[in-house]
Parts: sequence; structure tokens; C-alpha cells
Amino acid sequence: MKNPFESTILQLEEASKYLDIPNLVMSLLSKPERIIEVFLPLRLDNKELKIVKGYRVQYNSWRGPYKGGLRYHQKVDLNEVKALSLWMMIKNAVCDVPFGGGKGGIEIDPKTLSKTELKELTRLFAKMLTPNIGPTVDVPAPDVNTNAKILDWFVDQYEQNVKTQNSNVKFTELKAVATGKSIENGGSEGREEATGLGGYYVLEELIKKMGLKKPLTVAVQGFGNVGSHLAALLCQNGYKVVALSDSKGGIYDQSGDGFNIDLVKTCKLERGLIADCYCIGTVCDLAEKKKGEITNEDLLELPVDILVPAALENVITEKNADKIKAKIVFEMANGPTSLEGDKILHGRGIPVVPDVLANSGGVTVSYFEWYQNMHGEHWKLEEVKDKLKEKMTDAFKNVWNIHEEKKVDLRTGAYILALRRLHESYKKLNK
Repeated sequence: MKNPFESTILQLEEASKYLDIPNLVMSLLSKPERIIEVFLPLRLDNKELKIVKGYRVQYNSWRGPYKGGLRYHQKVDLNEVKALSLWMMIKNAVCDVPFGGGKGGIEIDPKTLSKTELKELTRLFAKMLTPNIGPTVDVPAPDVNTNAKILDWFVDQYEQNVKTQNSNVKFTELKAVATGKSIENGGSEGREEATGLGGYYVLEELIKKMGLKKPLTVAVQGFGNVGSHLAALLCQNGYKVVALSDSKGGIYDQSGDGFNIDLVKTCKLERGLIADCYCIGTVCDLAEKKKGEITNEDLLELPVDILVPAALENVITEKNADKIKAKIVFEMANGPTSLEGDKILHGRGIPVVPDVLANSGGVTVSYFEWYQNMHGEHWKLEEVKDKLKEKMTDAFKNVWNIHEEKKVDLRTGAYILALRRLHESYKKLNK
């Protein structure tokens, strides 16, 4: 199985066959513009010095500033960050926001750090990246194991650095250096639920195009911020979420009635495990008592209308793609389907809504946040939702039209759309 970066390059090359893209452009798009590696000297609470490795990949800036999250995870490595930055470039082009692609990460398990250590690590990272980031250069955001609090620390350190240097950044625009901040620190209304809500808008458009009637059954793998928000929205709007999972396992309601998502959220916060939260109606019980406990692998193969992988990369591969029973695979995680798995699903006639479309609501609202910061504005929640719906609906329609016109799968359609827009930007820059 190819690594995610290699697979994405192959998918871009496949999409390029449907367009007149010069070889030079494709060659430039196959490599990041800049890779930054840093070594952060973190002083632990016990006074021990720990050297921590960090990355920022600035993939492409033809359409605007580099844009993408910062993740803190012990398995962060350069290949992963390169793939994620490439996906960000494509995603931003698909949803038509004026950003390029970037991604960053620190190779550490943040759960092993105290709050003081985590804050210090974040400030060190911001200090090291300051010369290479900025509101019109590179705009980081939250990602795995990072949140609004961490981005607030990051922005505060950046502001301190810039104000003590001879910088040409306008002080009024400094907060636009990063998105996903707390609302009181310049964050946007609606950012927390944006990825799930954007996915919901795309799914609603898809089922109209496919002529499907509700209620439709759904299995969601991953009950983090994205999966839980999407599951709640689906539950409220005529779908039946019959299977859910987290990293330790899942639950399945064979009756087809679906779970009470609000109760599941509350129960998981209290008990820590999805399997402890078999919540039907107004009652929660242990999954094993209901014989409803399942593994993450089981969840992928359930007989549901819609399968939503919203957790990890490469969970649908050549090993299990022929066992998928869902009518639709809706990718809310980054890269949940391998290249080989994708081909099998396509051959079986199962549409896959690609991550670069389905989960682009987060970066779309990140753009809204950046715009508000740059213009000294603050939009109300309903305005954010309305603008997000318009962006996501337009992105879906554009991808769907290419899918029908070129007779390609939705992923190839999305990549064709992205390539077309990237090529146009390249031509404008090189007149």
C-alpha cells in the first residue's frame, strides 16, 4: 500500500488527464514549496530538558497564504505532514477559498505533558515559526490534539514576537495569523461545529441528487468533534444513526431505530467509553447487555445506507473494501480510503464523497475567521452558517457537474476542479 502522499500525487495525475495542464505545473504541484523542521528545547516541570521535533510544510501558495492545522501527536512524521498539506491545497481549491496548502505538527504525545509544559512547547513552536508565518504568508489552525486554547497561546506569542521586531505586519491584523482561536480572542462563531455542519450540507445535496428518501441509516466511525457534531445533525434531520465508535470500540443498534446522540455525548463525557453508552430513547445502558458492542472494523462492514469514516487514515483498504455494504461512503476523516480501496468501491458502484469536499467546512469557516480578523468584523452565528451553506453547496454542485460531464468518480471530479483552479492561479502569477 502506497503512503498517503504518493497516493494523492497519483490521484492528481489521474485528474490531470482530463485537463490540458502543462508538465511543468504538474511537476511543481508534486513537491512542497518549503519544508521547515525545528527542534524545540522544552524544559519539563522536573527541570529535565527534552528536545522535541516539529514540522511545518508550506506546500503551495498560488491561491493565497499557506493554510492548515498544527497537530500534536507522537506519530507525526514528515510524510504524514506532507500528505496533509497537499490535501489542504486541494481542499482549499475545491471549496474556493483564497488559501494555499500547509500543515504542521509536533512529534509528541501531549497527554504526557502538564498544562505548563504544553503552553511552553506551543510558545517555543510559535517563536521558531514566526519568521515564516503571518496573516498574508501562512495561517495555522487547530488539528489533532490542538484546540482554541493552544491557538490562543500560539497567537499571543506571535504577537509578542512581531511587536518587538521591525515587522511590516499591521498590528490590527496580527490575530489573523491563525484561526480556530477562542471567540474572545478573535475566533469565529460556528468554528467548532463547522466541519460537521459543512459535511451535513454536502450530504443533503448528495441524497437529493441520488433520489434517496429518508429515513436513512448511518454508521459513524469516530466520535470526536467532527463525528459527534455530524451525528447530532443527522439525528435531528431525518437520519437514523445506528452505529457509533471511538478509539476503544463501538455500539450498534440492530433494531434500526438509532441512538439518542445527545445522551451518548453526555454519557461518554461521564464514562469515557462509547461502549458504555448504548442510549436509546431516554435511557443509557451498557452495550454488552444489549449485545450491541462492536469493533471499529465491524462498524465499517455494517448494512447501512451511509458509512461515515470520521477518525483515522486508511481504514478502508483492499482488505475490506469488498465487504463494505453501505450505499454511500462519506469521508469526514482525512484520507480514510486507500487508493486500492477506492478502486474497489468505485468498481462496485459505491459512491465515495471525498474528504477534500466532505470535510472542507472547517477550513471554510477558518477563512471566514481570517477575513473577519483582517477587516475588523465579527459575524453572527446565523450569518456564518448561511455563508458556509452557500460555499459547501456550490462546491458540491461543481464537483457533481464534473462527475457527470467527465463520467468520473466524485474524488476525481474534486481533483479536476482543484487542478483547474490551481492552474488558473498559476497562469495569473506568471503572465
